[in-house]
Amino acid sequence: MAAFSAEDLRRVSTETSKPLRDSQIRGPADEIATPAAANDSEFSSIDMRSAMLASAMSNERNQRPYSPIVLAGLVRVAETILLFAAAYISYLIYLSTDQSFSIGYIYAAAGLSAATAVIFQSLRLYTIGSFRRPIQAGLLISMIWSALMVAAMGTVFILKLQETYSRGWFIIWYVLGLVMLLTERLVLREIVSRMTRSGRLERRTVIVGGGPEAEGLLELISAQTNSDIRIFGIFDDRDDIRSPPVVMGYSKLGTIDDLVEFARTTHIDVAIVTLPITAETRLLQMLRKLWILPIDIRLSSHSNKLKLHPRAYSYLGGVPVLDVFDKPIADWDIITKSLFDRVIGLICLILLAPVLLCVAIAVKLDSKGPVLFRQKRHGFNNETIDVLKFRSMYVNQADMTAQKQVTRDDPRVTRVGRFIRRTSLDELPQLFNVVLQGNLSLVGPRPHAVGGKAANREYDEVVEGYFARHRVKPGITGWAQVNGWRGETDTPEKMQARIEHDLYYIEHWSIFLDLYILLITPFAVLKGKNAF
Repeated sequence: MAAFSAEDLRRVSTETSKPLRDSQIRGPADEIATPAAANDSEFSSIDMRSAMLASAMSNERNQRPYSPIVLAGLVRVAETILLFAAAYISYLIYLSTDQSFSIGYIYAAAGLSAATAVIFQSLRLYTIGSFRRPIQAGLLISMIWSALMVAAMGTVFILKLQETYSRGWFIIWYVLGLVMLLTERLVLREIVSRMTRSGRLERRTVIVGGGPEAEGLLELISAQTNSDIRIFGIFDDRDDIRSPPVVMGYSKLGTIDDLVEFARTTHIDVAIVTLPITAETRLLQMLRKLWILPIDIRLSSHSNKLKLHPRAYSYLGGVPVLDVFDKPIADWDIITKSLFDRVIGLICLILLAPVLLCVAIAVKLDSKGPVLFRQKRHGFNNETIDVLKFRSMYVNQADMTAQKQVTRDDPRVTRVGRFIRRTSLDELPQLFNVVLQGNLSLVGPRPHAVGGKAANREYDEVVEGYFARHRVKPGITGWAQVNGWRGETDTPEKMQARIEHDLYYIEHWSIFLDLYILLITPFAVLKGKNAF
């Protein structure tokens, strides 16, 4: 459970840490442009740090690791199926080649296969470390499988079920199952080794805060064998006197603001903060900059003087940490949501194909110009994406950057445009974004146009923590829209309400919430009066 809520961070004084905007994030190039008063050594240090940061960003930008949790789950399912298949093959070999698998043997095979997976899980045999050590894992697997088979045959003997279950079948299943498990683990080691060499099984980590605290943490991480933690570097707002430029061989790459920019162009999984939990004000100020990122934020507890119960900690390898913020949608949730989007989105495309065709014809006949309109919008992690819509404005008056929001009776909007905007039919082409490109979700915070403003101010200037809504993929519809907050955002109050609903959705996401929002969206569209 997170130690701090979004509300805690929003209460931190804005005088000590102002909201970040794209134009305000101080990158490496800006650091180089220091006043002439800076001496040559300071300039060289900044120049070198900027080069290292830029190099790391360019080298790692396109790398996308696999989830160890998902991999472990797939192996768990595969081994359960493998054991059941071994039981079926043993049945065919020993008992019958012309009869179906009898119900009693099905129950026994399914029960023992599932029990084996549960025991393997409890003994941590479904971890990346165990996958890398097939010999040690194989010995433990052999012991567990042997003990289970002895227990199963003992149960058959005690309950006098010899006429129901054949001992020969058990023996063949035992040998075949063991051979298949051990062979599978050897193959799995090779697969994991290749994934590791390609960097796809690493938790990409940055250290927030340098000095002695970072040194102690890095010593613990370095002492671990077969660790999946990869340290990119250190980020700290303090100068080189208070926070050395190099700690345990890892360079300080920049400030916390630089980290925000770094995480927007480079895949980062975890940020470990080395500040003591007692430094609450400084910790909140730092987290206020980081919580907008779609990463796990952990507070290092290796030097924590507060001796909490062991269950209060989670662990990165053997390093105890306190969970501050979790990535909103991760591991199996990502797969579940992606499948939901693609499957339901494809069904919607098929069912709505006649509607799409009719709207396309109406747009084309109503005014000159293309049927579809592409607009740059903010996507996941603040990346820029192209969103498709039916064109609703006259071509010569189209506002590609949404500098001026559409208002009631806006002369830029065509006759058909007024209708399709009012009914949200102009949004239907975004199903292609969902199904084909995958840069939109069916449900999520609505993507705002790049350059969009509320009351002539950029959105992040109006609302504290605005960019936190980009921790998940944007959606065609969302919690804000079905609660009446769709259309024009011409006042700070309207934008604030929309963002609060977006953050509520992110913090309470479930596939059932997505389904509920989809089901009530048509009613919200018919009821709504704010879209022009």
